[in-house]
Amino acid sequence: MCSKYHRGVCTYVVSLSESTNLRTSPDTLKIGTILSMIIALGSDHAGFLYKEAIKRKLEADGHAVLDFGTFSTESCDYPTFVRPAALAVAEGKAERGIVLGGSGNGEAMVSNRVKGIRCGVCWNEESVRLTRAHNDANMIALGERMMSEEMALRIVDLFLSEPFEGGRHVRRLEAIDS
Repeated sequence: MCSKYHRGVCTYVVSLSESTNLRTSPDTLKIGTILSMIIALGSDHAGFLYKEAIKRKLEADGHAVLDFGTFSTESCDYPTFVRPAALAVAEGKAERGIVLGGSGNGEAMVSNRVKGIRCGVCWNEESVRLTRAHNDANMIALGERMMSEEMALRIVDLFLSEPFEGGRHVRRLEAIDS
C-alpha cells in the first residue's frame, strides 16, 4: 500500500501481486493496515548490521526486499548503495525505501537528491510518525549509531503503517515537487 496525493486528494493504492496472500477486500482494510510491499534497502558499512536485521524482519512479515547493499561491515562509500535504493523508489520499482548509515544524515541527503524522493531522518517513534503523516515520506534514513536495534525495528513498523494526513500538508508537498 502506498499513499499518493494529487490536487489535494489523498488516496491509498493497494498493490497486489500473484504472490500476495491477501484474504480481505480493500473495502475492509483499516487505516494503518500493513500490506505486502516492495521495500528498497541500502546502507554503508556503519548501517549494515541493522540493514540485515530489518531485511529479516521485512521478509518475515511478507514484504519483498530489494537489497542494494552493502553486504559487509567493510568500509565503503554510502552513495554507491543508497542512490540505487532511492532510484528504485522514484522509478516505482519499490513502494518504500529504508537507508542506513552511522547517523542516517548522509543517506538522507543522497536520497533527497533524487527527484520524487522524500526521505526523513528518523530517530524515534514520533519522528517517523510525523515524517509519514506530514511529509508523506517514501523513504527513511536511520543511524545505527544513534539508536538500539529494537528502536530501529519499531520505526520500520511505523514507517510502513502510518498514513499520510493529507489536508494542509498536500500544498506543501506540491511546493517541494514544483
